[in-house]
Amino acid sequence: MRMNTRENYEDRILHVQIYIQDRLDEDLSLEELAEVACFSPFHFHRIFRGMVGESVKEYIRRLKLERAAQQLRHSNRSIQDISMDAGYENQGSFTRIFSNIFGIPPLEYRKTFRNGQKDEAGEKKYILSIQRPGGGNMEVSIKEFDEMTVAFVRHTGPYQDVGKAWEKLCCDQQVRTMSGPDSLAIGICYDDPDVTEEEKIRYEACVTVDDSFVPGNGISRQKIRGGDYAVMFHKGRFEDLLKSYRWIYGEWLPGSGREVEAGPSLEIYLTDPDKVPPEEMLTEIRIPLKSRV
Repeated sequence: MRMNTRENYEDRILHVQIYIQDRLDEDLSLEELAEVACFSPFHFHRIFRGMVGESVKEYIRRLKLERAAQQLRHSNRSIQDISMDAGYENQGSFTRIFSNIFGIPPLEYRKTFRNGQKDEAGEKKYILSIQRPGGGNMEVSIKEFDEMTVAFVRHTGPYQDVGKAWEKLCCDQQVRTMSGPDSLAIGICYDDPDVTEEEKIRYEACVTVDDSFVPGNGISRQKIRGGDYAVMFHKGRFEDLLKSYRWIYGEWLPGSGREVEAGPSLEIYLTDPDKVPPEEMLTEIRIPLKSRV
């Protein structure tokens, strides 16, 4: 099998799914699963989420709930023990989540389907499924970029609060002096909101500067790697950027013949949010790629 085809990506994700299935009660880290899939830990979860249609956490939770449903149907174990195995110390929480998934509480489910009766929820088999999102009119190109020097402010917390970092950066006198019409406004996105808790998300508000920029006043300086990037333009609200990321990782990347490089994605903000309505905002997404050998 030639590397970097969709079939190769699917095979690697299926390998991870089997690995999870065989170790459902173990505490599996994203780093461990990324190693199993031979993907960079930096991008593994987005690839998994894009291809399977669920986050790793959602996937494992669902498998445990489906196992619980089977135990309710075919064993005499107590609901309390079954809920503990599913990862819920609080039986009330288990009952609520189970009811949301299967439509009825666990006790009623057991009484209804104990004698082998079939129901749609109990008969679904997702364990080794790969999602094929199917098209859309999004376009991705591969471009090579030079290394960039940027002044930046680090933000930790929800993405919707990054405005504070931008305000601090843009109000700095040295940044204002050294930036011009050709300067780029860049967001460096380190964390996947499908994975990382909101208060722990890392983001850096950046403006391109030259190497003479002197860090200070809470403004730092760094280099952004050059090289090949997958480039896609997102038109619309910042809140909808996650949909574009899911598409590029789940649909485009597996068929691209390329591998992602360990490192953060970049967002180049091409329109001024003070002058352009949210639905007309244009953001260039850049995903780092490994160089061809």
